[in-house]
Amino acid sequence: MTEEWGAVLVVDDDADMRSLLCDVLQGRGHQCMGVGSGDEALQQLSEEDYAVVLTDLRMKGMQGTELLTEVKQRYPDIGVILMTAFGTVETAVDAMRHGASDYLTKPVKTEELVRVVERAIREAALRREVSRLRKEVHKEYSFHQILGKSKPMQAVFDLIRRVADSPTNVLITGESGTGKELVAKAIHYNSDRRDAPFVPVNCAAIPEQLLESELFGHMRGSFTDAKVDKRGLFEEAQKGTLFLDEISELPLMLQAKLLRAIQEREIRRVGATKSIPVDVRIIAATNLNLVDEVKNKRFREDFYYRLNVIELRLPPLRERREDIPILVDAFLKKCASARGRQVKGLSEPALAMLADYAWPGNVRELENVIERAVTLSHGDIIGAEDLPIQVQGARGDRRILDEAAERTLPLHEVEKEYIVKILEKTGGNKYQAAHVLGIDRKTLYRKLAEIEGKPHSDA
Repeated sequence: MTEEWGAVLVVDDDADMRSLLCDVLQGRGHQCMGVGSGDEALQQLSEEDYAVVLTDLRMKGMQGTELLTEVKQRYPDIGVILMTAFGTVETAVDAMRHGASDYLTKPVKTEELVRVVERAIREAALRREVSRLRKEVHKEYSFHQILGKSKPMQAVFDLIRRVADSPTNVLITGESGTGKELVAKAIHYNSDRRDAPFVPVNCAAIPEQLLESELFGHMRGSFTDAKVDKRGLFEEAQKGTLFLDEISELPLMLQAKLLRAIQEREIRRVGATKSIPVDVRIIAATNLNLVDEVKNKRFREDFYYRLNVIELRLPPLRERREDIPILVDAFLKKCASARGRQVKGLSEPALAMLADYAWPGNVRELENVIERAVTLSHGDIIGAEDLPIQVQGARGDRRILDEAAERTLPLHEVEKEYIVKILEKTGGNKYQAAHVLGIDRKTLYRKLAEIEGKPHSDA
């Protein structure tokens, strides 16, 4: 934003003073308009774009402080400078407390006038830019940008709408790659906390010995490398949202401290003797079944219930296959634009393969597949040959069902063949296969034992 943008509105019931001030500012290259009252000023602001209002404090009708209040309520990005011949420290303090950008005493000195106005213009330009960026962020993370027309995703959108403005903690569950952080951002940016920070923390990515300091901060000298006081992520997220991804990876000791912080709404830095009040909304996410983790004593039950006030489950891509064409189109445009490619779409066989594939990596895997295909394709249509081998083999999964129906196989035989096929597709990775099949690992081990005719122990 350049200073040429910053028009100034001068408000003074003394016509000679209005004219003098405008002459000075116009002589320094600034657009300037003069009006004689607060009511005229508000009318002018509704019709034209101004960066700064320069107003007299005492006028007939609406006073300068009243105009200041109205302008800051209606146009918070506009700077307001008050000027008066009755200047006192108390008046200046009161003006600044009500949101004035600055304060001038009459008779106004030319250089001081220009300096104060130009600073107010720069500050107004910065406020406008911040407002613009916030609107862009809000648009980007609006739940409307989370793509899906399927019933499971419509249910997700409805729950986002209902929980966004609530202060309640939310637990987002779902497999890896389903978009849990994107949903957390959508909740935050559709809430009344949208103007405060959204602070994400991956609980699995920070070494255990550093987690407490990262979350709560520390005082200088509290440990060997603590050279200065440091704010923790709770303080960084003040008035906003703290997103705890992979919450299941938190050690039990730290779960207890987090539970206390959430309950008491205060934290204590490492090495500190006093607590700090915090106003933070917690959104947590996990790809594990926390009920199982509680049963296995790997997750505190009281912490689980504190986090899981509202659970928002994200469906895996295999449960929302009708969304695949929408997602493919979006990823295709994104990747083609980033690489300067002209890609019209996918061939029918390629689309059929995408529709039949099990997508163990969910939406994230689909985006990676499209990015790879755009990079490797030679023409403007992505063909089956441009897809990864595991996706090209997806048509075989559908044939299992067709052949089973033709042979009138009993259900347990169909299940056996499908489990074997998924294991082949995941390279024998039982953890990933269990995710694809929608069962826990314990159940998969039992079914594999049955397939192999071996006894299976639940121990």
